[in-house]
Amino acid sequence: MSLSRAPRRVGRVPRISFITPVVGREAELDRLSGLLERARGGEARAVLLAGDAGVGKTRLLDEISGRARDDGMTVVTGHCVDLGDVGLPYLPFTEILGVLAADERFAGALAAHPVVERLLGAGSGSARDVDGRLRLFEGMAGLLAEAAEVAPLLLVLEDLHWADQSSRDLLRFLLGRGVLRRRLAVFASYRADDLHRRHPLRPLLAELIRLPVVERLELRPLADSDVDRLVRALEPGPLPDATVRRIVERAEGNAFYAEELLAATDTESGGVPSGLADVLLIRFEQLPETAQQVLRTAAVAGRRVEHDLLREAVGLPEAELESALREAVGRQVLTAGGDDTYSFRHALAREAVYADLLPGERARLHGAFARLLAGRGHLAESAAERAHHYRESHDLAEALAASLEAADHAQRVGAPAEEQRHLEAALDLWPAVGPEARPSGGGVDRVTLTLRASAAAAHAGHLHRAVTLARSALAELGQDADSELAARVRYTLAGSLLSVDSLAAAFVYSSEALAMIPEDPPSRTWVWAAATHVLAARHVGENETALRVARRALGVAEQLRVTDAQADLLISLAVFDGAGRRGAEGRERLFKARDLARSSGNAPVELRALFNLAMGCYESGALAECVPWLTEGLERARQAGLLSSTYPLEMRYLRLLVLHVLGRWDECLRAAASDAEVPSAAGGYTFGPALYVALARGDLTAADRARALLEGPFDWMATLVAGIVLTDAAALRGDPEDAVRWMRSTVTALADEAVPRPGVTVRLAALALAAVADAAVALRLSGDEAGVRRWTDTATELVELARAVAAHGEYGTPQGPEGQAWLARAEAEWVRATKGPDAAAWSQAVTAFGYGDVYELARCRLRYAEALVVAGRREEAAAEARAVRECADDLGAAPLREQVDALVRRSRLSDTRGGEDRTGMLTSREQDVLRLLALGRSNRQIGEELFISGKTASVHVSNILAKLGASSRGEAVAVAYREGLITPEPTTSG
Repeated sequence: MSLSRAPRRVGRVPRISFITPVVGREAELDRLSGLLERARGGEARAVLLAGDAGVGKTRLLDEISGRARDDGMTVVTGHCVDLGDVGLPYLPFTEILGVLAADERFAGALAAHPVVERLLGAGSGSARDVDGRLRLFEGMAGLLAEAAEVAPLLLVLEDLHWADQSSRDLLRFLLGRGVLRRRLAVFASYRADDLHRRHPLRPLLAELIRLPVVERLELRPLADSDVDRLVRALEPGPLPDATVRRIVERAEGNAFYAEELLAATDTESGGVPSGLADVLLIRFEQLPETAQQVLRTAAVAGRRVEHDLLREAVGLPEAELESALREAVGRQVLTAGGDDTYSFRHALAREAVYADLLPGERARLHGAFARLLAGRGHLAESAAERAHHYRESHDLAEALAASLEAADHAQRVGAPAEEQRHLEAALDLWPAVGPEARPSGGGVDRVTLTLRASAAAAHAGHLHRAVTLARSALAELGQDADSELAARVRYTLAGSLLSVDSLAAAFVYSSEALAMIPEDPPSRTWVWAAATHVLAARHVGENETALRVARRALGVAEQLRVTDAQADLLISLAVFDGAGRRGAEGRERLFKARDLARSSGNAPVELRALFNLAMGCYESGALAECVPWLTEGLERARQAGLLSSTYPLEMRYLRLLVLHVLGRWDECLRAAASDAEVPSAAGGYTFGPALYVALARGDLTAADRARALLEGPFDWMATLVAGIVLTDAAALRGDPEDAVRWMRSTVTALADEAVPRPGVTVRLAALALAAVADAAVALRLSGDEAGVRRWTDTATELVELARAVAAHGEYGTPQGPEGQAWLARAEAEWVRATKGPDAAAWSQAVTAFGYGDVYELARCRLRYAEALVVAGRREEAAAEARAVRECADDLGAAPLREQVDALVRRSRLSDTRGGEDRTGMLTSREQDVLRLLALGRSNRQIGEELFISGKTASVHVSNILAKLGASSRGEAVAVAYREGLITPEPTTSG
């Protein structure tokens, strides 16, 4: 939905152009389409389309008008225009008559009603007397009725809020005189936000809506997801997610605002674009000066302001204030809340008014609000407001104190993003405030504040910002810095670097931290430095170092009773030691770690324990057991305000992955949509399983969305998700070169010195091998032996890589059931590439995926069926094909369904079990189509007899061929006669 500009003098929101598709209006379009269908049958209704300026009324009307034209209707549009006090009577109807007069089909109707020609003359030549006016109205009604007899008619009236009195009277007459009993519909739009209490359209709307033929349709603001789609559709190139999120937040569902904000993304101000500000200020400038003064003051307060606070700030007598507020509310600039507050109707309106203030006026009003809020007592809830007002009024010392107070409050209520924002504001103010005016005591200094901001950023999911802040803290350390503080800075930096996969650098800083403070005497700082070093050492392959330090540090943590560090170290040992988190000992350690972390109140460590409990279940093939741990973990993260931190992000991904693997695809998509409501600066990969579903259902745009994950800073999980989708997409479209390229590039990107071959290598190899095997099979059939050798060599290389990784895993232990299943599939694809389909190999793959991966099991069963056909085991092959078809239908996996149908047709497999009544496999409509097929009818003839389209008939015929295993219509009829599905038509003798 694209918007263009119009002159401000007529007060119009720029019109919507029609380059992009309508977004988010499916329900409204369906409703209007239904009304048009009734109109073509002679029983239409009028629709009054209400909506705020810029919400998309014109775009919706244009779309429905286009559909009406496609269905054979004539569409005529009349526009109302704001011409102030010099409005022209009947202006929209004059425009409509001009369109009708230019169409020779309606010449007879116009000739039969010459009275309306006076509107086509000077535009204002209608009679002033009552009789002349009545004749004009009746003539217009008669003309429209006769025109509708020539062709179904859609009459569109736009911007009814600007209609002149004569046009309003004529519309009342037309809708009240039953003109809609003809093949004619009327769709009229108006701005709901322009209808102040005394607006002349209000009485007419109240009257019209009581008519049985009139409906009201309110066009509400778009949902955030629809604005997101709109913005991305308007911009041909890629947009940063943060930019899109900001536009979505500010547009508040308004299509025009979204486009204007998008157009202004290249400007540096970040304020309201000038063209948009002009539109927003029109209504403000029409208010009396006192009302404007109140709105300026309210704009400084923010989007919402309490009545008492506004009264004190503006300094007006109560009566004047109430009168001004009544004007602002009546003009729908402000809305009154039930809690004695006022809010700007749209945040951008507040921004526009605020930007219009003079600098001195702005600073003065901010100072007034700051003092008023401070006078109410230093409530924690108002600290953020006070900090803002003090800063904007240039009282920096008070702003610093209030920012720190606001950060403390955000920390207490579990809002890490807000805590980070307030801490960074304090850090910006710190050098501008003299030492004597800074907060004293409590260990508050620039380094500790920066470390705290880094931790808050990590908890909010701003992982790269967390690294930057930790590096800044390191740079702030002086030569005489306390050794414990220096160690804290370094292990905090190491932890942040681990979260962004800078593993070698993390190991360097964790080593420095551990070396800076002695193990004896024991200290909390040393324990946490050791816990961080354990993780860093493990990630760079220093496994013995990791285990040795972990065991030693666990003893110190127990001695000091540092229970959260004890929990963290137990988790590391559970994952790294012995059989890992899949083993009984590992699970016991994780249970204990969860309880210790919970008792200590350390939510991030508790979340790490819950994540690893879920992963242990997943790796063991106990998929259903994952779900309770993930549910508990995400609920705990929600309570702590940590849904965007590292482990909850991975839990969100794992939850979707489990739903995908279990075949609960619709639930997976719903959960992904729900997760999208919790935005995060990191974790774009979390919706990856939803991309797996989309791709399996035939949506190849999933590949484009996966490719977008590779933009920006490197993210290990995003790279993994993108690699899986892009490799599989290439295989599905039959491009082995691209499949192998994505497989190799992904493995290379994910590898490092400690883990040169990541565990996902096995899955990626199996996916690429599918495309390679397809290519080798096709070339073998064509006799291209050189091509076959090339792809069989590639297949051997890939399967050997998969074998090595599956046998030794990432840390020297064999992979679990999932990895072994992917290896079995890779082996079967390798055999198919080098020798041809092998039933034994595919049987092993089917058995391996029996641990619970519904879709991959079905894909292997399809290949198994193909191999059974080659082996001559046709009944078994047919049974497997039936199972695959049922699964594909349950999942909505259209490409898989097409593949199994092709196999059934190509191999002429029976579509039913032996001895089964085959009539039950055809729907009643398919039985009707089959009967007509036997009579030699064409698709068009079948459609005519059954009152369906020829295209629909063709679909039924294709389904019948697939179910009967026939390759032609004639063969299908022969099979149907043989199986008793149809009987010969009786003949009469004479």
